[in-house]
Amino acid sequence: MNEVIKNIETRRSVRSYKNDPVSKEIIESICKAGTFAPSAQNKQPSIILAITNKDMVARLEKINAKYTNNPDGHPFYGAPVVLVVLANKDHPNYIYDGTCVMENLLLASASYGLGSCWIHRAKQTFEDEEGKKILKELNIEGNYEGIGNVILGYPNTEIPAAKPRKEPYIYYVD
Repeated sequence: MNEVIKNIETRRSVRSYKNDPVSKEIIESICKAGTFAPSAQNKQPSIILAITNKDMVARLEKINAKYTNNPDGHPFYGAPVVLVVLANKDHPNYIYDGTCVMENLLLASASYGLGSCWIHRAKQTFEDEEGKKILKELNIEGNYEGIGNVILGYPNTEIPAAKPRKEPYIYYVD
């Protein structure tokens, strides 16, 4: 089977991680894959925050948790790496373009045998005053909206098999 197709068909969301760090080289490779996502008119309106600093991960997780049903929870599931995708709202297709970046990050993570999971609420995180403060601290300026968070690391659980695909999923028009 084609390796890309195999990677797509076997990638699953992981919600339990080992404490083992992910090498900077692997993180850089995954992020680079994100930069090759398609974007409308090749405007590339997205940016990626690659976060391994435990204090920063904890700050972002705390903000993210505020917008869940469990504000004291841990929506990043102990993952050692958080990749945040933000996209410039001045571009009309920024949400779609940022979503393509997210998918590339998820698939690239799986290609290294890492677990990953798309965690929502990046939009709320960076609309929050604390989230805005973080962007300012990082010298990130612009009209950005959070698209999503990709948490990743070495899985502390078995990757489940895919559930059957719904029927009908594909309609052919010849």
